[in-house]
Amino acid sequence: MKYPDEISGLIEALSKYQGIGPKTAERLAINTVTKWSNDDIDNFASALVKIKNLKRCKRCGNITNNEICDICASRNNDKIMVIEDVKDLFSIEKCESYDGVYHILDGVINYQAGIMPEDLNLESLIDRAKEAKEIIIATNPSVEGEITAQYIKEMLKDYNCDISRIAYGLPVGGNLEYADALTLAKALEGRRNIK
Repeated sequence: MKYPDEISGLIEALSKYQGIGPKTAERLAINTVTKWSNDDIDNFASALVKIKNLKRCKRCGNITNNEICDICASRNNDKIMVIEDVKDLFSIEKCESYDGVYHILDGVINYQAGIMPEDLNLESLIDRAKEAKEIIIATNPSVEGEITAQYIKEMLKDYNCDISRIAYGLPVGGNLEYADALTLAKALEGRRNIK
């Protein structure tokens, strides 16, 4: 027996989410049909329709209602943090300790997956680097993140700006005995003077 067309369509739509496979999409669809009220479904549908009006900031790639996002419009552009995606921007903003602007790559270089430098938002970073005093590379500490960071460092080496990389290491409250070798190595590499 197969699902009604409406449920099959919902399963197909939900499986477009990154990380949602067919089984999870099926569970979500059935849960939506059997557990959600009509008001819940209307509210969800309304939220989806509203996001159609969002666009990407022409400077950094953030999600916005305008051509330029609020961060780019209100902050000095001389310090740019290069991040992998929009989620990273919101994570950093929650810390409330960064006062510069961002540049969203929309991914990382991954030769095995066929993601090349030209597939990333790098071209506009070159233009922005001309005005910047500092570029902070904040890609994840994965192999692909490191390859991307090195590529950006090499790409911007002739520009008159400082290029830095965020530090990695032990989390607050973490124990040395549970840390892996790479985390400990990065913690030692990123150490700073406390005098």
